[in-house]
Amino acid sequence: MFEFVLEAYQSRETTDLLAQRVEQVAAAAGQVSAEGAGVRLLHVIFLPEDETCFYLYESASAGAVRAAATRAGLSFERMAQAVSIRPPSGPRWHAATANRKSHETTA
Repeated sequence: MFEFVLEAYQSRETTDLLAQRVEQVAAAAGQVSAEGAGVRLLHVIFLPEDETCFYLYESASAGAVRAAATRAGLSFERMAQAVSIRPPSGPRWHAATANRKSHETTA
């Protein structure tokens, strides 16, 4: 599976409707996936100041992502393959965070 990001214009005035819109976009991905294309909406990030919304999908193909976006009526400026990099988890990560916080409070 690969990840793909869609970049779309999202007006500040419609920010309140974005949660509903995300549900619709996720449902459309689910419908396309149920038909065998294998696509899932993972995450959405909205930048109100830039009036830009990024939709992160997981799929085996860009075509399946495009089909899901089309089904949702989502118009987008561009699509690109992406790689998500998440911070490490576990004791080492938490210890580093805790050390930094204790240093900040004693400084």
